[in-house]
Amino acid sequence: MIPLCFALGACGLMAPTPAPHGEVQGASTSGTELAQSDVNRIATLGMHDNLDSLYRLLDKLYRRNPAEWKKTATNRELAIKRVRDAIESRQPWPELQGKHDIQALSLALTPDFSGDRAAAFIYGAADMIIVAHGGKTKFYLIDSFDAQYLYNAARNMEIASWILNSRKNAAGQPLLLSNDISESEHNISFEREFGKIIARIDLLAEMTTEKYRRAGISYLQNLVGGTFLQFLPVR
Repeated sequence: MIPLCFALGACGLMAPTPAPHGEVQGASTSGTELAQSDVNRIATLGMHDNLDSLYRLLDKLYRRNPAEWKKTATNRELAIKRVRDAIESRQPWPELQGKHDIQALSLALTPDFSGDRAAAFIYGAADMIIVAHGGKTKFYLIDSFDAQYLYNAARNMEIASWILNSRKNAAGQPLLLSNDISESEHNISFEREFGKIIARIDLLAEMTTEKYRRAGISYLQNLVGGTFLQFLPVR
């Protein structure tokens, strides 16, 4: 028995240590949260995460398609900053000819688009998502959401991802190199990032629908409770 314990102990010491996977990071608390409902707060965090996902996708696209950032900037980091600044300040992207929302996204994915396609694509996707959220990136008690618009935005992201992977230019080349599944490489990191964005928007759409349904149920519960769940006098 003792030798067995020593053997098990030795195996335990020799077992490889699991790789760290990090831990959940909560956002810092601010006074503005007092003006936010639970749904407002989740929508604000979701928007922040979705924009971060788009910036990661832009970085990935620039790394695989360096010719794109060279059309508008002297280095990749500066190109990303310019797109980010335009998105967060709600400024139009010059190469999109004043177009916004799905019109901007459609133009960025046309085969004959000659500008920085990666920048235009990410800008168009971000603008479409923001428009679906009522044109805002932070949300408070006075704000509300349209569940159908959010649902449509999630489907638009699915369509955009599919077009990016399948549409080709006049020379028969992909509009932008993204996912790569071949004998030498298996890279689906783009697909995973798109999936995160779609899931966050879908969840908010469901929560928006559930919010009004639960409000009605809570009203009925309070109504019934007020009538039948009162304590009875004992003296």
